[in-house]
Amino acid sequence: MTKTRLLLVDDDDDLRETLCLILEHGGFEVLSAANVNDALKLIGANIFDVLVSDLHMPNDGDGLTVVSAMRHSNPKAVTIIFSAHPEMKAAAAAILAQTDEVFVKPQAVVNLVEMIRAKMKAEPGPVKVVSTVATILEDDAAVTIKNWLLRVDADKHIVWVKLDDTKRTAHLPQLFRDLVYRLRNPLELGSHALVSAAAAEHGLLRREQGYTAAMMVEESRMLQVSIFQTLQNNLHRVNFSLVLIGVMAIADEVDSQLAQAMTAYIGESKVDSLPNIA
Repeated sequence: MTKTRLLLVDDDDDLRETLCLILEHGGFEVLSAANVNDALKLIGANIFDVLVSDLHMPNDGDGLTVVSAMRHSNPKAVTIIFSAHPEMKAAAAAILAQTDEVFVKPQAVVNLVEMIRAKMKAEPGPVKVVSTVATILEDDAAVTIKNWLLRVDADKHIVWVKLDDTKRTAHLPQLFRDLVYRLRNPLELGSHALVSAAAAEHGLLRREQGYTAAMMVEESRMLQVSIFQTLQNNLHRVNFSLVLIGVMAIADEVDSQLAQAMTAYIGESKVDSLPNIA
């Protein structure tokens, strides 16, 4: 009979070795990793039935990063996070919706074995599918734009310029397409963002509509807030292994598009300030 294959992830060498022995004695085939990077390599090269991972680990990533990777590669695997902090169950309920169970140290290890067996025997629930930041923004672009518009409409300094919703949001569909493209085609660290003709056109249009430079900056700030609110609302399905890189790319792309829009805006202002020559 094929043994249940389990991945154990913990940076504490003594605890990891002890757990390996106990889990193997309990009938599991155990592979182990001491850090997130090693865990990700094992997940990429093997099929697992169970993941047991510590939540807090040194260096890059944590247990949630490992869970996200496991959900992506082995969506049917039972995933169990264990933590030394009893408040984790309540405090991180939304994030841990990706995880089947939270095991709080220092419960008896025999309870962990029993928990895994119970989860393996239980009727499988819906597969917890994780999504990339790009997919979430693509799926929820309309919701994010609506949220942004509510923020803008509440700002008396911006709504002083009378525009209907269609004109106010005209630049955003293309901006979201640029964002999704950027997220799916990441640039090397330190590279300049791509040139956007749409961003320059937006800067010129906002000037014609009567916006000040400060109003454009505030709109851009509100856009980032709305985007991050969308990610916050989707923590239960976001792929944590990529979320930090995604957030950095979003901030850089939105700032770059604002800079390009402002360059066009200021350039046109300088042209208009030149004296007329007969």
